[in-house]
Amino acid sequence: MLKKRAKQVLKIEADSIRQLISHIDADFEKAVEVIYACRGRVVVTGMGKAGIIGQKISATLASTGTPSLWLHSAEAIHGDLGRVKKEDVVVAISNSGETEEIVHLIPLIKKIGSKLIGITGNRRSDLAKNSDCLLDVSIKVEACPLGLAPMASTTSMLAMGDALCAALMDKRKFKKSDFAFLHSGGSLGKQLLLKVEDIMRKGSDNPVVKESKKVKDVLLAITASRAGSATVVDKDGRVKGIFTDGDLRRHLGIDPLLLGKAVKDVMTKLPRTLKKGCLAVEALRILQEYKIDEIPIVDEKDKAIGLVDVQDLLKAGLV
Repeated sequence: MLKKRAKQVLKIEADSIRQLISHIDADFEKAVEVIYACRGRVVVTGMGKAGIIGQKISATLASTGTPSLWLHSAEAIHGDLGRVKKEDVVVAISNSGETEEIVHLIPLIKKIGSKLIGITGNRRSDLAKNSDCLLDVSIKVEACPLGLAPMASTTSMLAMGDALCAALMDKRKFKKSDFAFLHSGGSLGKQLLLKVEDIMRKGSDNPVVKESKKVKDVLLAITASRAGSATVVDKDGRVKGIFTDGDLRRHLGIDPLLLGKAVKDVMTKLPRTLKKGCLAVEALRILQEYKIDEIPIVDEKDKAIGLVDVQDLLKAGLV
């Protein structure tokens, strides 16, 4: 019985969203154009569960290139309406379209001069009749077993809000880099924005040695830098190889004269490198794909300028 009820709710809500496809009409396109042309902010308002959905829609708008704020309808009629300006667009959400606070706000919004977009399931309501654009989220049946708690209705509101946000992203030609700028503090922003030079080891933390250096001197340089490898370069500073802990272990047991040899004879030749300006997430991909722990960073002339270690990626929160 419990699983049957759960499946029934999911089917009703899925069907309700499918029904919205036929509600994408000229008013939807007009709403996109109105918001796109808005010189202020999109003020989203609502009460109860619809208001909670409104908060999500406002947050999605703001994070995808459309300045937006959430305004509680009850607070609005007790002073917070002062946040709304003529150049703003108000999106009012009410399933019935007759929510007392929303109806109270309508003439006030008209007096301010803001455009009004209504999201409602009742095309005959006061909200629908007074909206400049109407987004119809009407459903055939509520998913609540008692037909009382908003379930399918709020799901439809949320889906319509997402459709509106997605259409605006297309209209604005919103890119990954734009998204990353607005999400710079999270892991997604780090993946999209962080470059290798932001996290690479350089200077005294990046051991760079000439090909002719003895292995024992290379080991001292690695130890002094607290690194796991040394980048080996030619006389012009171009990367020719890398000497890692793995190289040391591979040769140590079979070559008693290892420490006195030139590093060029035992290094890993022509290692994978990344150019300055590459994203840190690309370094992570290479390290994972080739099962290595370090990658030298080079400039446009292939000269060694840094080193990215898997530990650096860990510290940056990319792993």
